[in-house]
Amino acid sequence: MSAEFPVILFYKYVAIADPEALVASQRELCSALGLKGRILIATEGINGTLAGPRVAIDRYVAALHADERFADIEIKTSAGDADTFPRLMIKVRREIVTLGAGIPLTPDLDNHLTPAEWKKTIEEDPSVVLVDVRNRYESAAGKFANAVACDIEHFRELPAYADSLADLKDRKVLMYCTGGIRCEKASALFRSKGFTNVFQLHGGIVTYQEQFGNEHWLGECFVFDQRMTVPVDDATVPIGQCAHTGRTTTRFVNCLHDPCHVLFLLAEETERENQHTRLFPQCLASGLNSSTADYKGSPARVGRVAG
Repeated sequence: MSAEFPVILFYKYVAIADPEALVASQRELCSALGLKGRILIATEGINGTLAGPRVAIDRYVAALHADERFADIEIKTSAGDADTFPRLMIKVRREIVTLGAGIPLTPDLDNHLTPAEWKKTIEEDPSVVLVDVRNRYESAAGKFANAVACDIEHFRELPAYADSLADLKDRKVLMYCTGGIRCEKASALFRSKGFTNVFQLHGGIVTYQEQFGNEHWLGECFVFDQRMTVPVDDATVPIGQCAHTGRTTTRFVNCLHDPCHVLFLLAEETERENQHTRLFPQCLASGLNSSTADYKGSPARVGRVAG
C-alpha cells in the first residue's frame, strides 16, 4: 500500500435537493480524474470512498470542498493501491447508509466525543459500556477492548437487535463504527428505544486510530474494499479467528454456496487441508460440500441446468 495512492472516506448528512443531478456531476468528475470507488447519494446526504493517485485525489477533494454543501466535510485518508477498488460506482439511494428503522430518524449530531474525550472516558469511567454497531464480521477482525459486538450481518438488522440490549438502557453507552456515519443514525435509533445516555465516537475508528493507534484497540480494522482489513500500526496483533479451526487469520472469504454467500474468516492453511471449508460452518454442517454447493461452475448447478 502506498501513501501516493490514497483511499479517502467521507460522508455528510445534508439536504440534497436533486440527488440525480449530483450523481451525474460526481460521475463526470470522478471519471475525468480516473478515480475508482463508490459514492452513495440520497436526499439526506452523501457517503463515499474513493481511491486514486494523490494528485487526482487532491483535485477531487478541492472540488468537493468548493461545493458549499460540502465545504466542511471531513476527509479520512489511508494508504491504498491501484487494486483497492475494481471500478467506479455512483448511485442514488433512499439512505446513504441503510438502516431501515421504519420510523423517521434525524441523525444525532450533539453527542459526539472527540477521540481524546473517548479515550479519557474509557480510562476514567469503568462503568461505561462500549457498543460496536458494525456488522459481526467487522468486529471479528478488530474491536475496542471489552466492547459489546452486535451480532448482525447487515446494518439494517440493528433496529431489531437493539432490543436485545435493553438491559443497557440506563448505562452510559459509547458506540462506535468505522468512520462515524452509522453511529449518527444508530445513536438516534437507540435513543428512540429508551436508551438515556448515549455517546458516539466522532470520526469513528479511523479518526481515533490516527491519533491514538492501538490504545484500547484489538486486532485490525475492517474496510469495505479489496484490502478487507488494514493494520493500525506495525504493533497490530490480529485477533481474527478462522471460523472452522480457530486459527489466527485476517483472511475473509464468502461462503462458496451462493444462496448463503456469508462473509467469514478462513485461514489459508485450513482451506488447503480441506477444500470443503470454503463453505460457512453452518452450510458445511447442513451436509453441503464443494460438489453439492450451488455456485457458478459447480457440479450441482451444471447438473441442474443440464437437466
